[in-house]
Amino acid sequence: MSDAVSAAPPAVASEPARGRKRAPRGLFVAAALSALLVLLPLAFTVWRAASFGFAEAAELVFRPLVGELLVNTLMITVSATLAAAVLGTAAAWFVERTRLPGRRFWAVAMAAPLAMPPFITSYAWVSFSLDLQDFNGALLVITSAYFPLVYLPVAAALRSMDPALEESARSLGCGRWSTFSRVILPQLRPALLGGMLLVALGVMSEFGAFTLLRFRTFTTEIYAEYRTSFDGPGASLLACLLIVMCLAVLAFEFRVRGAARYERVDRGARRAVLRYDLGVWRWLVVAGFAALTLATLGVPLGMIGYWLTQPGAAAVTPADVSPELLFNATLSSLGFGLGAAVLTTLLIVPLAFLLVRYPGRLATLFERTVFLAQGIPGLVIALAVVSLAVHSLQPLYQSTTLLIITYAILFLPLALVSVRAALMQAQPRLEETARALGLGWRQTLVRVLLPLAGPGLGAAASMVFISVVTELNATLLLSPIGTQTLATQVWSDTSTMAFAAAAPYAALLTGISLCASGLLFALLGRSALLGERG
Repeated sequence: MSDAVSAAPPAVASEPARGRKRAPRGLFVAAALSALLVLLPLAFTVWRAASFGFAEAAELVFRPLVGELLVNTLMITVSATLAAAVLGTAAAWFVERTRLPGRRFWAVAMAAPLAMPPFITSYAWVSFSLDLQDFNGALLVITSAYFPLVYLPVAAALRSMDPALEESARSLGCGRWSTFSRVILPQLRPALLGGMLLVALGVMSEFGAFTLLRFRTFTTEIYAEYRTSFDGPGASLLACLLIVMCLAVLAFEFRVRGAARYERVDRGARRAVLRYDLGVWRWLVVAGFAALTLATLGVPLGMIGYWLTQPGAAAVTPADVSPELLFNATLSSLGFGLGAAVLTTLLIVPLAFLLVRYPGRLATLFERTVFLAQGIPGLVIALAVVSLAVHSLQPLYQSTTLLIITYAILFLPLALVSVRAALMQAQPRLEETARALGLGWRQTLVRVLLPLAGPGLGAAASMVFISVVTELNATLLLSPIGTQTLATQVWSDTSTMAFAAAAPYAALLTGISLCASGLLFALLGRSALLGERG
């Protein structure tokens, strides 16, 4: 008996090792391809910057211009992030925790600016008043474009928060403000910091809006350096400085967020959230929401509509719209978007499947490598791909194939989140049952796995499509000669102040983005934005 008992623990301990399945070698290779695509341009950027001599690098870095760029970039990043945090958190609180009149309408209105590219917003405001081409205008445009990145995660956190803690705080004599600051806000910390991180990285990576607003940051100077010296290492050196800043932001957010966990530990039924009565402040809050919606949606849509009704001669720079160019630009945008959506989704499926079915250190390493693309400005990656193509991949330079591959590199993280979540919903037992009933792996994939993961795959493709259609940086640097998209044409016409000529392109781009966002909303479900009816 004692021998049997003493022998039992090793058998139990070794059971997980025996039961764990080893991932197929082909799956590992396919998953590693995604990570390699992200690493290649980043490594090439560092290599190009290292080709600078120390004296030359010091002379370039320690110029007064670089100091000005650093101050401008940090000022707009900090200011826009804080403003977005305040706006996003306040809007989420009123929508999710008060009896706000028209709550469901405002919930959609607060998320809708995400479908409006920042450079479209800047086009609208610049065409409204040229006096906004300064720091204040940049802060207005960037905050209007990015605050939904804070609103959405904070609203989701408020929606799922257990109201028992609030009730306990109120019963102990805490007022509304004390309950919010001491009970609710600490629980919002992960969502709030995550949203602020997305805003900060987005602002540091922004190019189109700042160019149209005549506000100089690292991204605008990197593009100027590229236009001046083409493949010179100066742009790569400035890109490395921007990469260091982005990585510093990531490290700071990780340090501030800490390792604390915020989750329910009981197994009771989830209760409906508390909603407070606004009382006499009700219509003042509604007016605030109306003003915010006017700034984020009303002005951009209104100015696009205004310039659509004006002749080309009404703008600062007279220019007429070419129907043929408008048609070709629309086809190019749709073609690039669809091609990149398909390629990106196909590339990320092996990695997502590896993470879900065969988790391990290598799978985690691949995942974190792919997410580097989220923290590195798109202009930096596009510039690296240009240099790499010039030196090693000349047949692909300025080809549609290379442009779509670059889109895939940029938006792999977006696809990974949705595809992984979709595959996690597909239970492995269903696949095992299908195989036990005699289905091959191809039939299991088509008849079992894809139908279960279909909505998630569609959501991933929709997010990539929206991002590609509204993408500007890589398109400017890598599009084939003579090819225009809706985004590049808006940027080109607005740069020359031909606002009337840019209006049709802006209108089509906004319409396509809103329609694709509606499809994404349908795939994700109403609860992703509105929550439960209450």
